[in-house]
Amino acid sequence: MAFKPLHDRVLVRRVESEEKTAGGLIIPDSAKEKPSEGEVVSCGEGARKDNGELIEMAVKAGDRILFGKWSGTEVTVDGEELLIMKESDILGLMA
Repeated sequence: MAFKPLHDRVLVRRVESEEKTAGGLIIPDSAKEKPSEGEVVSCGEGARKDNGELIEMAVKAGDRILFGKWSGTEVTVDGEELLIMKESDILGLMA
C-alpha cells in the first residue's frame, strides 16, 4: 500500500539508536528510549496561506531529521512502524 501524507504532514521512519554507550556498555532493549532521529519517507505538498498560496516543505524524502520525544502519531504501513507528524514538529536536519 502506498501512503502519501497531505498538506504539511511528513511520514518518518525512526533510525535505530546505538546498541552501546561511548564507554562500551551494551544497552538492553528494555532500557532503550525510542529514538528521536529519523528518515523522511514522504512529504505532503505543504501548507497553504489564507490566500491559497502554497508554502513549500523544508524537508524532502531521504532527509535525516531530529524531532521531539512525543512528536507524531505511530502508524503501521505495510507491516512497518512509521510516524506521521507535522513539519513544525521537526526540530532540524542532520548534516
